[in-house]
Order: sequence, then structure tokens, then C-alpha cells
Amino acid sequence: MPTRRQKIRVMIADDHAILRAGLRMLVDAQADMEVVSEAPDGEQAIQTARQTKPDVALLDITMPRVGGLKALQEMARDCRETRVLVLTMHDDPAYLRSALAAGASGYLLKRAVDSELIAAIRAVHRGGIFVDPRLASILVQDVLEKKSEKARSARPVNILSKRELQVLRLVARGYTSAAIAKQIFVGVKTIETYRSRIAEKLGLRTRSDVVRFAVQAGLLTAESMESEPGSRAK
Repeated sequence: MPTRRQKIRVMIADDHAILRAGLRMLVDAQADMEVVSEAPDGEQAIQTARQTKPDVALLDITMPRVGGLKALQEMARDCRETRVLVLTMHDDPAYLRSALAAGASGYLLKRAVDSELIAAIRAVHRGGIFVDPRLASILVQDVLEKKSEKARSARPVNILSKRELQVLRLVARGYTSAAIAKQIFVGVKTIETYRSRIAEKLGLRTRSDVVRFAVQAGLLTAESMESEPGSRAK
């Protein structure tokens, strides 16, 4: 059985006394954990964390005096040995992203079952990151979007023909298919074919995608956007 020194030292910061009492009972019932301090608001959470130096701090986001996110930032700066597990009712992805960006090691909804909370405390104490299973898909989507963005920016322009590259520049600058056709002396259907090939080769489905790619590839500058008059896409 773990000795007192080996136990995970936990701080509970929440403005609801009844909830703190329930959490204390749950944590103290674990053989490898003990509650060493409590705080009813964000300001006291910061002070108490500095004084008691818990291994894991359970921190609510919505608290009086100093909000949870502000308290989290202060604790991440001043209490580097303390791992913060946000325990909140907020399931908005913006709160999750903000908490992780501010230094949280975990994010758990208050409707989680007791076993999830205990598992989360142990996980962040070991140095891991714990995100409520109901919100984990949001982080996966963020990663996929970043990979997609990186892949688009890395696509080489040399896979395009000279004519396709010319059309891509003009599309990025806002010209309609009809205006491009008139400028390079081909039919509108031909331009649409070029645009389809560009979309297939580079994965650019909208004009915003085309503009972003053109800028990243050095094909488009602020000056070139204004240099030539013509019929532009609205």
C-alpha cells in the first residue's frame, strides 16, 4: 500500500462547497491520493497552489474574483510542478482549446463518472494529457485540419502545365472564367477544364483555397492583385 509521501497530492478549486466536499471524499477514498488543499475562487486557487504545491490541481473555469483560465495561466507560470486538470461544465470547444493553450494537462466535464475523474488525475500526474472522451474528436479534427493545410502548402507548382499555372494565377486574382477565356483567347469551357484539372491536381476546391495556395507558393502578391484591370469574380 502506498505510503503518505507516495500519494498524489490533490488541490480542489471550485466555488461550490458541496461539490468540493464530494470531490474530497472521492479523492481521499483512493489509496494513492489525498486532498491537501481547497480553494473557493480563482485568486485563492493561485495562492493555495503556490503554498501547498499540489501534484494535481482540479480547477473549475467559471469562478469568482479571478476566472479559472486566468488562474490556470498564473499556476502554469508559478507552479511548474503542478499539473492542472480542468473540471468544468463547459463543453464548448473554445474552452477546451483555451484551457490547453493556457497550460492545462487535462480537461474533463463535470458530468463525467467518478472512474473517469480518478483515471484523469492519475494520467496527468504521470505526465500525460487527458481529454474528456466526449471532446476528444475535436482535437483529432484540429490535427487533421493542420495536416491538410500543411499538405496544401507543400504541393509543388511544377505539376501544373504552363497554361494551368496561368489560369491559376488569374483565378487567384479574381478573374471570372469568361474574363480569363477572353484574355488568353480560348473558350469558356476550356477554362473550366483547366480549373477542374487544377482542382484535381492540387486539391483546391474554392477560390479561397486557390488564393491561399498562390500566396504560399509565391505566385500572388498584393501588387499583382491590383495590377491588371478586368472582369473580376464578385
